[in-house]
Amino acid sequence: MSEVTRRGAMKIASVAGVGAMALGPAAEKEKVTTYLFVTGANGGTAGDAELALRGHRTVGVELPGHGPDTLQFRKAYQAPQDLKALAAEPSAMAGITLDDYVEAAVKAVRRAAKHGPVILVGGSMGGATITGAANEVPHLIDRLVYISAFCCTRLKSIDEYLATPEGKASKLGAIIGGLVGDPAKLGAVRVNWRSADPKFLAETKAALSADASDAEFMAMLNSSLPDDTLHVSGADSRGRKATWGRVPRTYIRHSQDMCIPVPLQDRMIADADALTPGNTFDVHTVRAAHAPSRASWAKIVDILDKLARS
Repeated sequence: MSEVTRRGAMKIASVAGVGAMALGPAAEKEKVTTYLFVTGANGGTAGDAELALRGHRTVGVELPGHGPDTLQFRKAYQAPQDLKALAAEPSAMAGITLDDYVEAAVKAVRRAAKHGPVILVGGSMGGATITGAANEVPHLIDRLVYISAFCCTRLKSIDEYLATPEGKASKLGAIIGGLVGDPAKLGAVRVNWRSADPKFLAETKAALSADASDAEFMAMLNSSLPDDTLHVSGADSRGRKATWGRVPRTYIRHSQDMCIPVPLQDRMIADADALTPGNTFDVHTVRAAHAPSRASWAKIVDILDKLARS
């Protein structure tokens, strides 16, 4: 081989190598998993920074009434609070239904699925929303993840599951001490998370965040939305065998949850598995309260990360 020919061959090989390198990240990009997070009651819209740093996409699904332009945070909610005015002001959540939540989740799934696998994650009441989304677009969802979340199959609604023997021990009622206004008139449940009432704070921490530090608990309260819908807990949120039932699913049990007690979590898992015996829950357990502490959440992130790599 002449020197000219040898140099030409080396140049071609070099260009080919550069091309392969250039194609590599693009090809890999299409394989990146998107985690779509659906919040539970009163939660904000957020992805997860740690999962993003591990190479995944993470997006919080913005539910109707949860956006920054919906006047969730108003002057009467600031300090000093005007509780009389707060009790009377109209709510952006009035009239919002589970169907509205599901529509928002489906739109997010459709967009994310164009770029690779989608893992749809729901916490607490968010379980009803991700179930509804899987009923609508099962072919676009690679996995459902319920993080100590409601999963309705045999019984039709969250309310019905809470009324079972396994659900009656729930301490969700702790938030009643923070209610402001008449839900029937507001068309929504409004909670004054910024209350300094010692009884309310103690009971709410015991119910939601017993394993968190006081600092973590107060930070959670101050990031919670005051208003949430009246119309999700009683809605028919059952997963359908032919659609939802074909999507692989994971349940992350919280062993210290006082709002969705472990026996209730286990009942919902068993009911779902009985409906689809050929596609049962992949179950994990984390020592965590209903709203996990930062340390507990780190363990949950480890589980989520592995799901994308399995």
